[in-house]
Amino acid sequence: MLSNREGQRVPSCTFRTRQDNEWIDITTDDLFNGKTIVVFALPGAFTPTCSSTHLPGYNQMAKAFYENGVNDIVCISVNDAFVMNEWAKYQEAENIKMIPDGNGIFTEGMGMLVDRTNLGFGKRSWRYSMLVKDGVIEKMFIEPEEPGDPFKVSDAETMLNYINPEAAKPQLVSLFAKVGCPFCTRAKSMLKERGLDYEEIILGKDVTTRSLQAVAGAATVPQVFIDGKLIGGSEALEAYFAAL
Repeated sequence: MLSNREGQRVPSCTFRTRQDNEWIDITTDDLFNGKTIVVFALPGAFTPTCSSTHLPGYNQMAKAFYENGVNDIVCISVNDAFVMNEWAKYQEAENIKMIPDGNGIFTEGMGMLVDRTNLGFGKRSWRYSMLVKDGVIEKMFIEPEEPGDPFKVSDAETMLNYINPEAAKPQLVSLFAKVGCPFCTRAKSMLKERGLDYEEIILGKDVTTRSLQAVAGAATVPQVFIDGKLIGGSEALEAYFAAL
């Protein structure tokens, strides 16, 4: 039975991290003392739900967390430092502090170490999230104890709603562009001026003209999408912002 530890201090331990080809020890005091920290823990780097939803969700919504008093977002997994670092690069998780709990000491102290030998994983973390203030756990969202890998309550949106139900969620922006395109540069400048993060999809590298036409109904770049809606090129983007 997994226990809710709200009101308790996080377990004390030292994490062995790898930074700039050097071993760096980070303690729980370093991570939590005097700070408001969002933690999400998961079964393993590069695994399906962790890679497709759990980590990307927190990375995409990081700005909203920071605007609502959170100092850091920490991902903890029972993986070694090399695996966690490579996963962070692969996911482009620049907004997340990746913490390897390779020996499972922190996870065991949290009462969240579970047996995954049936999958060849050994001991891993149960999936959960928590809000920690100055080392004390204020809130935990623990996934239900049911078969498989449930992912129902430890997501970024649930945590943000707990911190501030009225918090503005970041807009999701994608930009189809081409290297050397001045109109693309103009569109990117407008997005940056308004503090909007965007994912850039390069024509000829990440996508073909055929795919661009299929998605946007146009072969020219840029093509900007905001929250699933096609805005269009740089002039259309300027008109969109002017109408807000």
